[in-house]
Amino acid sequence: MSDALPFRSFLEPGQFVRHPDHPEWGLGQVQSAVAHRVTVNFEDQGKVLIDASVILLTVVS
Repeated sequence: MSDALPFRSFLEPGQFVRHPDHPEWGLGQVQSAVAHRVTVNFEDQGKVLIDASVILLTVVS
């Protein structure tokens, strides 16, 4: 039995982010974050489901 905790994204709905591999998508706003699944609505790409255990989104303050 594993003692590892399940992955939990540090992102929260309402935060603004950028995708490190797709700057052309523009600014994105987190819509939901459940475990490693993060839905982001980007200015120039629309809603995208991101695997936060693979892609580290950049938080914009």
